[in-house]
Amino acid sequence: MKRRPTPHTDWCPRDHRCNLGEHRSEEMVVDLPGYGRAVLNRVATDYGTGHAEIRIRVVLDPAEPAARRQLATMLTDLRALVIRVAISARPTPARRGRW
Repeated sequence: MKRRPTPHTDWCPRDHRCNLGEHRSEEMVVDLPGYGRAVLNRVATDYGTGHAEIRIRVVLDPAEPAARRQLATMLTDLRALVIRVAISARPTPARRGRW
């Protein structure tokens, strides 16, 4: 059975980014010259799954111990970011009583 192409989303640019069974947003860029760059895309697959894709490039210190500290910091903060984003989709429980 041949799969039908997925319809365009409100946020996809309707160009070459819409291929291979997915729709991709235009890139959202945070550029800190001399320090690093982050690029975020919103993606919708033909299976109906939506996700964010982030590419990060950070200038590392030339000294190995400092570069390792930078990498450890980045991994720790990325883990915390993924957790915060994941739980932000859950509704906040209603409060009972007067606060």
